[in-house]
Amino acid sequence: MKILVTVKEVATVEDEFEIEGTEIADQYLGADLNEWDDYAIEEAVQLQEEGVADEVVTVTIGSEECEQTIRQALAKGADRAVRVWDDSLEGVDLLDVGAKTEILSAVVEAEDPDLVLTGVQAGDDSFAATGVSVAENLGYEWGAVVNHLEHDFEDDVASVRRELEGGVEELTEIELPAVLTIQTGINEPRYASLRGIRQAQRKELDVQRLADIGVDESAIDADLTLTDMYEPESESDATIWEGSPEETASELGDMLRDKGVAP
Repeated sequence: MKILVTVKEVATVEDEFEIEGTEIADQYLGADLNEWDDYAIEEAVQLQEEGVADEVVTVTIGSEECEQTIRQALAKGADRAVRVWDDSLEGVDLLDVGAKTEILSAVVEAEDPDLVLTGVQAGDDSFAATGVSVAENLGYEWGAVVNHLEHDFEDDVASVRRELEGGVEELTEIELPAVLTIQTGINEPRYASLRGIRQAQRKELDVQRLADIGVDESAIDADLTLTDMYEPESESDATIWEGSPEETASELGDMLRDKGVAP
């Protein structure tokens, strides 16, 4: 079995920050591997360690600046990585789901994996739609928000448990090839060892342009435009009481009665 995992470098923001136009000022930004993708990587590597998968490949859309971040996946056990970037992607404010779908679908078709794992969402844009969109585009079966995956694939069928609304969970079987979007908590992502970090620097990181994967530049024309960015105002106020437990309990009781919560 061959597994392909989509990974992304996401921006991290300090507690205190400033907004400049439609962006957060650079001095307040950091970068890290997307949290949900970390769980997808761990699931793929575990499948390989158990002899279920023969190869784990990662793919990302990003500039050269993100290479150290995405090499975290190689350091944790992925065999090789594909990075897609192009001059036409420079200056794109918002790469929407449609553009990501076209690019990732082209890589999936070229790699021809049995199983594609993505994070449920990215920590920056939080679209939570790319994995399912790729599956629909390729005609693959899919399962979204997967929080458990059985590691014994019988007759090319994946047995999964996935989260539904209202705390309900669904047990289902999905035929391969398939795309599964992985939820946090499905496993415990490992830390990269020093040996793994050293080996990651020697592992293959294949850089592809849009033309190399057969994607026309028109595919990245976004249907979405980022028009504004602001920090929402808090609509709730906190009441803090000082004094002994007896005094504060009495004040809390009075407030709850005033609000009709307590008799």
